[in-house]
Amino acid sequence: MGYNTWNAYYCDIDEDLILQTARLMKSLKLADAGYTYVNIDDCYSERSRNDDGDIIEDATKFPSGMKALTDEIHNLGLDSGWFTCQLYPGSFQNEARDAKRFHDWGFDYLKYDNCAVPFDNITRENIMGRYERMANAIADFSLSSGTPPLILSLCQWGREQGWAWARRYGQSWRTTDDIEPYWHSIAKILNQNSFYTWATDFYGHNDMDIAGSGCCLTIDSGNGPLTYEEAKSHFTAWALLKSPLLIGTHLASATKETLEILTNPEIIAIHQDSVVGTSISPFRWGINPNWVSNDTHPAQYWSGESQNGTVFMLLNTLDEPADMFFRLTESPWIRAGRQYTVRDLWTHTDNGTAIRNFTAHAVPPHGVVALLLQDAGDEPDGLWPPCAVLEWCMNSNGTRID
Repeated sequence: MGYNTWNAYYCDIDEDLILQTARLMKSLKLADAGYTYVNIDDCYSERSRNDDGDIIEDATKFPSGMKALTDEIHNLGLDSGWFTCQLYPGSFQNEARDAKRFHDWGFDYLKYDNCAVPFDNITRENIMGRYERMANAIADFSLSSGTPPLILSLCQWGREQGWAWARRYGQSWRTTDDIEPYWHSIAKILNQNSFYTWATDFYGHNDMDIAGSGCCLTIDSGNGPLTYEEAKSHFTAWALLKSPLLIGTHLASATKETLEILTNPEIIAIHQDSVVGTSISPFRWGINPNWVSNDTHPAQYWSGESQNGTVFMLLNTLDEPADMFFRLTESPWIRAGRQYTVRDLWTHTDNGTAIRNFTAHAVPPHGVVALLLQDAGDEPDGLWPPCAVLEWCMNSNGTRID
C-alpha cells in the first residue's frame, strides 16, 4: 500500500512535489490507514550514466540528491520506491551496480519495467530470464551487505504469464496492460484477473495496476471520470483480490469522497488480513456462463476467506440498477445447514441474518456490494427442501428428494 506518482504527474516531478505528497499522506491519515510507500515512477534521473557507470539523479529536479530525499521520507515513517520506463538508463548488464545504487540511495521498493529491451542476440533471454538477473543481483547484495533485500515488483503487463513464475523473483507482477480512467478498463482488468486469482497469497500478488489512482479515484473530477459507485467498485475489487494498493491521485485536491473510499477500514482489513493471504474468486459469473471471458461483463459473484468470516463481493456490471441474488452455499466457504450474520463493509452496518439465500436490492449501475458473513449457528429446524442444493439430496430411508 502506498503512493505512485505516474498517473497524477507523469514526468512533471521534483523533490518538493515528492515531499509534499509524503507529508499529505501523513496529514490526510493515509499513512495511518496503511499507505506507507512513496514511489517515484520514472523521469527522476539524468539521461546518461556518469563516468563511473552509475545512474545519477536529475540535478535540477532533485538538487538535494536522492539519498536526502529518501531520508526525509523515512523520517516521516514512510518507505521509498523507484521505477522507470521513459528511456532513462535501464539496468540490463548493470543489475548488480544498480541494486547497490538503489540501496545506497535508501530505496525499499523497486518496480522493474520490461521496457526498451535490447536485441535478442544481446540478451539471449526471455522476460523471465531478464527478471532473474535483477532478482539475483538484489539477493546477492542483500547477502553480502547483511541488509534487507529490495521489494521487487515486476512490471511486464501480463506478458509470458507472470502469475505462473514471477513469485520466484519478486513479490508482485503485473497481470494486464496499463489501467485507463474509464469503467471499461476496470471491467476488462477484472475479467482478465478472474481466471488466475489462485496465484495470489502472502508470498506474491497479482498486480492489477494502480488501485487508488488519479486515473480512477478522483470521482467526476481531475483525470478520473468514474462515478462514485464505479470508484467504490474499483477499490473494492482491487483490495479484495489482494492487488497492491497504490494511490495515484493529486492528494492536494483529493475529494472527501475519494479519501473515504481509499481509507475504508473494513475493506482494508480484508486486504491486510494477517491470517488469510489469498484472493477472493468468482463462484458464479452471472451474466455469462461460468468460466467465459467477457471484458464488458466480468464475473459478478465472488467470495473468499478471511480470519473473521467469509467475504462476498457482488458486482453489478449492467448500466442500470439490479437485484443480485445468490445461494450461500454457492460459495465453497459457507457450510450447509448454518445461518450467517451479514455485515455490509461499505455502509458499516449489521444487516441481520442470512439463511440459505441472500439478495442485494437495487445495486447501482457498475456498483458493488461487499459483505462479511459470520457463522451464527444452525439454521432453523423444519426448512424445506431439506437440502439447500437439490442434487443427490438423500433421506436416511434411501429416498432421493431431488
